[in-house]
Amino acid sequence: MMSRGTISKLAACLLNISEARNAQVVETIAKATVSVKESQDLASKTHQGSELACRSTVLNIFRDYDYNRSVLTIVAQLPVLQHCVYNACVHAYHNIDLSEQHGGHPRLGAVDLIPIYPLSSDVSLEECGNVANEIAKTLAKDVRGSSFFLFGTADHPKHRGLVQRRKEVGWFAGKHGVQYDKLQQDLGANPSTRYGLTGVGASPYVTNCNVTIATQDVQFGHQIAQCIRASTPGGLPGIQAMAFAHEGNVEIACNVESFLKEKSNTGECLENKSGTIYDHYSYTSAEVIENKVRTLASERGVDIIGTALIGFTPDQALNLAIKALRSEQSEYWKTRTDVRMM
Repeated sequence: MMSRGTISKLAACLLNISEARNAQVVETIAKATVSVKESQDLASKTHQGSELACRSTVLNIFRDYDYNRSVLTIVAQLPVLQHCVYNACVHAYHNIDLSEQHGGHPRLGAVDLIPIYPLSSDVSLEECGNVANEIAKTLAKDVRGSSFFLFGTADHPKHRGLVQRRKEVGWFAGKHGVQYDKLQQDLGANPSTRYGLTGVGASPYVTNCNVTIATQDVQFGHQIAQCIRASTPGGLPGIQAMAFAHEGNVEIACNVESFLKEKSNTGECLENKSGTIYDHYSYTSAEVIENKVRTLASERGVDIIGTALIGFTPDQALNLAIKALRSEQSEYWKTRTDVRMM
């Protein structure tokens, strides 16, 4: 495993776009991400640039046909990442008309989520928040009609979390037919049916882990999701969970948030349950999530079909990024054949 200190100022964006059924559109957006031409000014803001074989990489593309949603894992040094994400979003807005989008997953935007996460230990949440803000401001200026809500360290001065902001703007009810003129943006134009409303912000790394159970009872899935949330007594640290009908079964879709070790409100022994990133953060492992869901599902005789980790854990993302950037694999996603299953 490569040393995580060999490239400074690395950060990631897990870009969520409301398109998966047109593979050509998704790949066009991915290619735009890594096509940034470096200016002299940009080069002066990056470190170790001459040692890198490429400036940015898309580590993974996860496309879900049923949800009609894709997640692109983009990694670069922070100043470069800003330009990469901007490019990707411009192409996404051009190619995705939200008024024609149908899918089983909540969404409010053609580009639905732009989260910036630190990877290298020398990248602060404040820096990521500043970059997220600049992305939103530039897109609002250059893509007329686009609009944004802010979260995390991009949300000055309140620093409200993503779940809170999504509740405030009505994201959880967001599917085809939303009344966009009733939504409230922080930046940009009034939300429209063409572009919708995009969430932009920064936080400690968030992984997506989805567990599929062999039932069509979505209400039972909601009960399981409620039980495993961090906000529920006895729930799992750092877990935000929802349940959706998915490909004839029910999927428990989890956002796995990185959290300060001393911040857990469950009273459980984190050393036995979580992997560790950096010096001060932990996250609940996919194995723990799957076992918890299995236990709850078995109470009604429901089996687990499988577990998918969408992209990577924070440590995997960091180490694969180092490998890709040093070996000129800007399109690293092409080396991956499937989603990692438990």
